[in-house]
Amino acid sequence: MTGPSVVVVGPPASGKTTVGTAVAAALGLSFRDTDVDVEAATGESIADLFVQHGEPHFRELEEQAVARALAEHHGVLALGGGAVTSAATRALLVAHGRTGSAVVWLDVDVSSAAKRVGLSRDRPLLAVNPRAMLRTMLEARAPLYAEVATLTVATGGRSVDEVVADVLAAVGQEAP
Repeated sequence: MTGPSVVVVGPPASGKTTVGTAVAAALGLSFRDTDVDVEAATGESIADLFVQHGEPHFRELEEQAVARALAEHHGVLALGGGAVTSAATRALLVAHGRTGSAVVWLDVDVSSAAKRVGLSRDRPLLAVNPRAMLRTMLEARAPLYAEVATLTVATGGRSVDEVVADVLAAVGQEAP
């Protein structure tokens, strides 16, 4: 197996960073987030990249960040919620899952996601009508997450510890 042991995908507010960080800590691995990689490479926030340069530019940067992280990171990797909209990224994730690594889809319902998002300005695609945008996004992206996932874990209405325990059990580890 090369690349990350666990890759975490899912929509905004599904818990990718929170769960990914906890899984990494439990496994004694490092955690990496491709959104952080994009921000570090550009010196701009994700929200600013969307506003200043548009979504297509950001998605191109994201695609490059995911490919780089899959090639060089060996811990737990979290992807931005829209990373799966890239066919190239999906192909990389499917191939990665075939190596024996877990690609975990953190699935969240609209109600739980809406509560978690609140009125965050850091989520550019949810700036106008968060609940309606979330519903549309979840419906449109669900088949894409399903395409790449080797494991699906529901996060709505569940504690971080419960979700982490499910992920750890799926990768053959026990929760601490």
